[in-house]
Amino acid sequence: MSPEFYDRRRVLQFSTATLAMLSTAGCLGGQSSSAQTVTMPGDLRFEPKTATIEPGETVTWTNESDIDHTVTAYEDEIPDEAAYFASGGFRSERTARNRVTEGLIAPGENYEHTFDQPGTYGYFCIPHEGSGMVGTVRVR
Repeated sequence: MSPEFYDRRRVLQFSTATLAMLSTAGCLGGQSSSAQTVTMPGDLRFEPKTATIEPGETVTWTNESDIDHTVTAYEDEIPDEAAYFASGGFRSERTARNRVTEGLIAPGENYEHTFDQPGTYGYFCIPHEGSGMVGTVRVR
């Protein structure tokens, strides 16, 4: 067989292998399973009230109402080894409550947090906590 045949064969093998890698990467990378969206509709609640995800996944809270909200973790309702989370980037519930205006999520805006530790995370909206605007994230 001619050297030209072997060169074409190598190009074809390389092209096939590259195409297989890219198509597999597209299947794995194109999925939106690594994220969960929680909305804040106009009736002072989180929807869904409980989001269930896997470790390493991200929850995005989207404010669909016409008023400001927060996403604020109850410090005593997150796993011991978990990082505290709150819109505004606060490191404690007390700071989030004391500086509430800095953590407000305006209508049409989002807040997201990635959960690395398994467990149950309780959270609330500071201005509407008394109205029952509370939620839970369960990380399996």
